Amino acid sequence: MKLNVVKLGVVEYQTALDLQLKINEFNQQGVIEDILLLLEHPPVITIGVNGKNNNNILVNKEFLADQGVDIHQSSRGGDVTYHGPGQIVGYPIINLNYFGKDVREYVRRLEEVFIQLLQEEYKLLSNRSQGHPGIWIGNDKITALGCSVKRWVTMHGFAFNVNTNLEHFQWINPCGFTDRGVTSLQKELDCYQDMEIVMKHVIKHFAASFHFDYKILEQEALFEKLESLSKQDPL
Repeated sequence: MKLNVVKLGVVEYQTALDLQLKINEFNQQGVIEDILLLLEHPPVITIGVNGKNNNNILVNKEFLADQGVDIHQSSRGGDVTYHGPGQIVGYPIINLNYFGKDVREYVRRLEEVFIQLLQEEYKLLSNRSQGHPGIWIGNDKITALGCSVKRWVTMHGFAFNVNTNLEHFQWINPCGFTDRGVTSLQKELDCYQDMEIVMKHVIKHFAASFHFDYKILEQEALFEKLESLSKQDPL
């Protein structure tokens, strides 16, 4: 199986969502290969399909606006979460027709990416929590997962705390939990991490978990491909 990995840098949430939707549609049509988008978001709070009345956002909209933080409703699974600089966000757009149409297995493989990465690259032991997608170190979440599937093609994905400002999680009950915390690679290792190195580890372990042969695709090549496909069959 082939995978194109595209590093996007810092991207606004809505811009990334629009890009996912376009790629997802073309993947459903079979005219574009599976893609993993890797990026960072400016500070943003997103609410998944399990979010109820924004009860897990603990500060008011005026405060968030003063901090330059947007709020977005999302079609991903889960409740409320925070994205911001220092966090590697991954949006795999993968056709599950080639993975047995098994969403649980897909989530299990996503979790395995970070279990293996943390153990092999940093000697950190992590774990799953039954019924709560994501990866934990002790009682603290280091990687949040929230996915959606449209006609067996995935969207949304994971958020891996590397050098994330963990104080920003005080604005919410992360994933709806009030009795658990969050952590980051920086906190666990007590030093700032090189984002490019960590991103290389993410790509390596993602490809291994899904048995992909991957290549790095430049942003410009992706956008040119999407423009060409849009002209052939406008969305």
